[in-house]
Amino acid sequence: MANKYWVVSLPVQNNNSSSSIWNQLQQNISKHSFDTPLYRFNIPNLRVGTLDSLLSLSDDLNKSNAFVEGVSHKIRRQIEELERVSGVNTAGLTVDGVPVDSYLTRFVWDDAKYPTMSPLKEIVDGIHAQVAKIEDDLKVRVSEYNNIRSQLNAINRKQTGSLAVRDLSNLVKPEDIVSSEHLTTLLAIVSKYSQKDWLASYETLTSYVVPRSSKKLYEDNEYALYTVTLFNRVADNFRTSAREKGFQIRDFEYSPETHEGRKQELDKLMQDQESLRGSLLQWCYTSYGEVFSSWMHFCAVRLFSESILRYGLPPSFLACVLAPSVKAEKKVRSILEGAYWKTDEDVGAGMAGLAGDADTHPYVSFTINLL
Repeated sequence: MANKYWVVSLPVQNNNSSSSIWNQLQQNISKHSFDTPLYRFNIPNLRVGTLDSLLSLSDDLNKSNAFVEGVSHKIRRQIEELERVSGVNTAGLTVDGVPVDSYLTRFVWDDAKYPTMSPLKEIVDGIHAQVAKIEDDLKVRVSEYNNIRSQLNAINRKQTGSLAVRDLSNLVKPEDIVSSEHLTTLLAIVSKYSQKDWLASYETLTSYVVPRSSKKLYEDNEYALYTVTLFNRVADNFRTSAREKGFQIRDFEYSPETHEGRKQELDKLMQDQESLRGSLLQWCYTSYGEVFSSWMHFCAVRLFSESILRYGLPPSFLACVLAPSVKAEKKVRSILEGAYWKTDEDVGAGMAGLAGDADTHPYVSFTINLL
């Protein structure tokens, strides 16, 4: 599938017909740029309105197109991120059950959703409003999902961070703690390179420390976690002396209920994250199809209105979609320009430049970037 397409229109004037121009274009593309896919872009007979209304609409078309295209890309990027995190690899995005490129190259106007007799501005405003609502929904859903992720990340940092800050409840077992009327166990965070100093000095940091009571429970890249048992009444003195020696005493009270509560909270957050991720991904799949469909209808309106402003009334032009490679772009531009001049050298001379698309080509052309 190509990532970039050109949507163009060529005037049909004088004795030419849409079919003859199409056949000529097919022949030239096939002869000089055979690797460039070429398709008809079927636009129905839309309601023209007045020239003033078209000029007014043209002023807004570029801005509205940038908005709709931007929302399409936002949803696509969100899908890619969710798939990467989930390890999901879909066969490709679809619109109304068909691949995105097929929907574009075989575009059919949805008259039930966008009646052709509606004013063009009404169609454009309706598309803008629909896409704006989807963008608002996206923001709310992504915010909810990111909030759960932030909570989980915060817990994971506490679970896997440095011993100086991490949650110790999953590192300390009930048998590691002595707690009685007279005795208590403290947890010391000791620099990895100060462990010998700790073992040599902890018994003398204050009086009434239980000899040989210190035991290493865990070690990471920076610190080691030690226990030390002593009398309750000297605990504060021990903390002060330990701090002066560069050892950190962590406040900790073992509680099976608290430990189990944290575990349940973590499990629930993980389940919520998976549920939200799955529902957000499914919503994005559906919403991408809706936005892309709206975007293509918008492109049809844009091509229709700009073609009238460029070529004049009544509407008579050939609309098509091409997907040239980068190296073939100059050749294809040359072929399209040749087809334009051969249809009518003077068509639209008085209207050129009125359309909202500020391209430098004699025919109407704009680019659709899928990524």
